[in-house]
This record gives sequence, C-alpha cells and structure tokens, in this order.
Amino acid sequence: MSREEIDQVVRDLAARIDEDYAGRDLLLVGVLKGAVMIMADLSRALKTNVSMDWMAVSSYGSGTQSSGVVRILKDLDTDLMGRDVLIVEDIIDSGLTLSWLVSNLKSRGPRSLEICTFLRKPDAIKVDIDVKYVGRDIPNEFVVGYGLDFAEKYRNLDALGTLAPHVYQSE
Repeated sequence: MSREEIDQVVRDLAARIDEDYAGRDLLLVGVLKGAVMIMADLSRALKTNVSMDWMAVSSYGSGTQSSGVVRILKDLDTDLMGRDVLIVEDIIDSGLTLSWLVSNLKSRGPRSLEICTFLRKPDAIKVDIDVKYVGRDIPNEFVVGYGLDFAEKYRNLDALGTLAPHVYQSE
C-alpha cells in the first residue's frame, strides 16, 4: 500500500470518527509500539477534540503468533471513568490480545469504548470482536511498514509491504 493510499485510509477513518463523536471529547488509546504511526496521523486528521494516552501490552506465544495471555508493560495514565474511549490499533490479527484489552478497559468504567484499526486480517481472527472502524481488510500475510515491524525492523517505512515467508519462518 502506497503512502497516498495510507493517507486516504486515514482521512476516511477520521471522517467517520468525526461524524460519530461530533461535539464530544474523545480519548485515543494507542497500543504501543505499532500504533504510533496511525495514532499520530489519525489524531492530526481528526477535527474532534482528542486527548491521547498509550498502553504497551505483551502477549506470550511464539514469534509471530499470539497466545492471548497478556501482560501490561505500560498502563494508561488517564482515568477512563465516564470517558469516550477509542482504542487505536495498527493491525488486528488473531484478535486475542485486543479481546483481552477491551475487557480490561471496559472494567475501568468508560462511557463508551470502541476500536479503530488501520488493518484487519479477517482470515486470521480467532475471537469475535466488534471493530467499529476498519481502515482496510487485508489477506493473512505478514506486512511491515507504517508502524508494523518484524523483529523491530521496518516500522519506519512510509508504505506497507509484505515479507516473504522465508524471512519470518526462519526465526
């Protein structure tokens, strides 16, 4: 996906979010590290009044597979009680970690809690999760760039690319 296509996806997501949250304050919760790029671009594209906070979570499992067993590495600094909260993700793969995160954040009493993801892999999803804003559905391939990494490499690419299976299957 080219930078121009990425920018269009971000504008489309922002327009939908602005329509739904007009006149309300919105807390964007980015999931580190992958969501940094989409969070930055989305927040700039939004007209809605937003504040931002970040979480870092780790799921145990093999290198490219999530187990859904999650540990919080960096928690939010913001109290969610009574807030409109939008989780911002770079990609939804199995959905296991995100499902856990939604449960965790709902327990903190937000007024509303929705999910926005730049990319989603419908063929890889293992749990039923309601995602209100999806930038693009993509095939179940290993993508890098625009915040997405392989072994902490390629996050800074301004376009998306697909890694050849031999690159990540050798790990």
